Amino acid sequence: MQKKRLLIPILVIFPIIFLDQFVKIWIKSHMYLGEEFNVVRDWFIIHFTENNGFAFGFEFGGRSGKIILTAFRIVAAGLIGYYMVILMKKEVPKGFIVAVSLIFVGAVGNILDSIFYGVIFHYDTLFHGRVVDMLYFPIINTHYPQWFPLVGGNEFIFFRPVFNISDSAITVGVFSIILFYSKFLKKI
Repeated sequence: MQKKRLLIPILVIFPIIFLDQFVKIWIKSHMYLGEEFNVVRDWFIIHFTENNGFAFGFEFGGRSGKIILTAFRIVAAGLIGYYMVILMKKEVPKGFIVAVSLIFVGAVGNILDSIFYGVIFHYDTLFHGRVVDMLYFPIINTHYPQWFPLVGGNEFIFFRPVFNISDSAITVGVFSIILFYSKFLKKI
């Protein structure tokens, strides 16, 4: 394993995990649930919410489902970590290593919330923590036209999901692989 190649994931993983956890803990300890403030006009908002499930707040199976979800996240992160070790032994593009590192650190950041936040913030047991989300970008805030079937006159917001730095890392990593390394993946 080349030492320079090992430096790539280290330089990606440690700063992002630190920033992610720092921001989440600051939000959790300085804001109340549902509180928000504008960072840039009305299109970049810090909005404190918590996610008990996975993407877009989907949940399944109550408390046992939460343990299954957390276990799945741990296994997935372990497999990604193992894949990164294999990548370090091969001649692969540095950008690909960065992309996989982003996916790994994003998974780990949300795992830490799920495992420990319930205990750290005194609201539940190990493996029952909620993921802290805060980044909100309602770029377009308007209403559907009155004539539009089923939702006419209702509010329309694009981009509605609230997410965190870990989610962003996963998204950037996945899209980087799709956009720049899909041909490389076919060779593996």
